[in-house]
Amino acid sequence: MAKKVGFLIFGIIFGFALSRVGASEFDAIYDMFTGSDLKLVGVIITAIVTGFAGMQLLHIKKTVRNGEKLNVSHKKLGKWSLAGAAVFGIGWGLSGACPGTVLAQIGEGKVFALTTFLGMVLGTYIYALLKQHRPEL
Repeated sequence: MAKKVGFLIFGIIFGFALSRVGASEFDAIYDMFTGSDLKLVGVIITAIVTGFAGMQLLHIKKTVRNGEKLNVSHKKLGKWSLAGAAVFGIGWGLSGACPGTVLAQIGEGKVFALTTFLGMVLGTYIYALLKQHRPEL
């Protein structure tokens, strides 16, 4: 239970940070994609570098908490990877939200974010159904 509360607290802090840097604002996403304001690109690059450094530290340590072995599997790029990336990018551009920012938008009380969230849930469900019948996806 304590572990779940920790994840919840981390999620709230993460959502607050996304909100503070403007990542939950449609105009900021628009400005990023059109290149008129690259502040969010800097935020994304910082997140990538931080995540990379954290993964390298875990790789060096080779364990996670409680002495468990670190096991990171690499997913191969397949013939459907580009299509999935395109759907993700188009959805991000149209809605102004990615999976993290849509939750921040909901937390801010932006009602339109509920449609984006429902679209993400529906898309995930459809993918799971397709994956059952076409494992190569």
